[in-house]
Amino acid sequence: MFRKETYINRRQQLAKDIENGIIILLGNTESPMNYADNTYRYRQDSSFLYFFGISHPDLVGIIDLDSGEEKIFGDDYTIDHIVWMGNQPTIEDRAKGCGVTNTSPLSALSNDLNKAKSAGRQIHFLPAYRAENKIKLFEYLGVLPSEVDKEASLELVKAIVKQRNYKSEEEIIEIEKAVNTTVDMHLAAMRMAMPGMREAEIAAEVERIVSAEDGYISFPVIATINGQTLHNHYHGNSLKEGDLFLLDAGAETSMGYAGDMSSTFPVSKTFSAQQKDIYQVALNSHNKAVSMLKPGIAFKEIYFESAREIMRGMKELGFVKGDIEDAISIGAHAMFFPCGLGHMMGLDVHDMEDLGEQHVGYHNELKSTQFGLKSLRLARKLEPGFVLTIEPGIYFIPQLIDQWKNQKQFKNFLNFTKLEEYKNFGGCRNEEDFVITDTGAKLLGKPLPKSIKDVENERLKAF
Repeated sequence: MFRKETYINRRQQLAKDIENGIIILLGNTESPMNYADNTYRYRQDSSFLYFFGISHPDLVGIIDLDSGEEKIFGDDYTIDHIVWMGNQPTIEDRAKGCGVTNTSPLSALSNDLNKAKSAGRQIHFLPAYRAENKIKLFEYLGVLPSEVDKEASLELVKAIVKQRNYKSEEEIIEIEKAVNTTVDMHLAAMRMAMPGMREAEIAAEVERIVSAEDGYISFPVIATINGQTLHNHYHGNSLKEGDLFLLDAGAETSMGYAGDMSSTFPVSKTFSAQQKDIYQVALNSHNKAVSMLKPGIAFKEIYFESAREIMRGMKELGFVKGDIEDAISIGAHAMFFPCGLGHMMGLDVHDMEDLGEQHVGYHNELKSTQFGLKSLRLARKLEPGFVLTIEPGIYFIPQLIDQWKNQKQFKNFLNFTKLEEYKNFGGCRNEEDFVITDTGAKLLGKPLPKSIKDVENERLKAF
């Protein structure tokens, strides 16, 4: 945890931004894998972590905006728990660490909330991404699970986004810890991948590294020779000469802060000529986006410039024809770049995605419904303190090539004959993490090799 004053100040700011009523923040409970006592790794809700800092199951935090009272509800372990779990701090002791002095057992929560409802007081709660929390809100407040997201407090959502979007110095330090471990994960993959090795072996080593740092992966590892599948969590293939390997992996610290990086490298000692061509275009797009990071610029503007860089490069290679601006305006660039450019990052690898991209990444600007552009998670003007990823890529998706070719879609801008020759290419991207500063942007953590020369030099260590 940070100092207790950090959490006190965060809750005080939240109380200033929401004038009256009661805020209820639900912590997460354990999630069984296949029976009650065999659970997945526990992960506390990020908003609960942000305001209370306690990573422990079955807690509920209450902030009374009218009286100023703060309370944490939870049950202490009995001897039956201690036999299996060891001696644990009491809820009271845990609460003191974040500056809360009032605690009660969970059984008292319903009574307190019923009093508030009877008095006609507004109770603010967040959208729920876990089914059990939807059930809890039904039990506590009588809100049907199907209605929870609709009935959630937009005022609370906006107030939390307003705070969590801006990372403090102590948060940046913690995020850099996650990013540095993430770099080590990627370097290990670059230095160990060999023909005949299985994807699963690389994924296992990547996860071992973060576990050794008392952390955890910030999302399921993508370690694949099929980089054209953007979220490919299958690790059953064997590597062979000529393959291109894509790793997208990140570390999460014990405090819950995330890193998120991608790297692409040849399974052979060097890139092939085709791989060099495509990789360099993607890298040019990446570097262009990084060079534009600064306060005041709309991230959507950076996205379009990175798309232009890809389309210019692909036109030089013969994949694209016609006017590039016209092609991008109707979405033809999504043949190669069907995803966004990056996303906010912090306590969540996609920070506050549970609260809604519309509020986090768009600041109420309407999202596009165009294929490719609709996947842009961040579009708003950048501000100091924002932490985000940059990750443009180039992907050859056989099914998309076939569909657009058969539909004659964008035939005036795409050379389908050339695309057919690259249907087995896969995909490539680099991804780095940045914080926006007062004058520009700062790379978080250690640099990861990106240039063709640097990547190939790193690969030589595997042979």
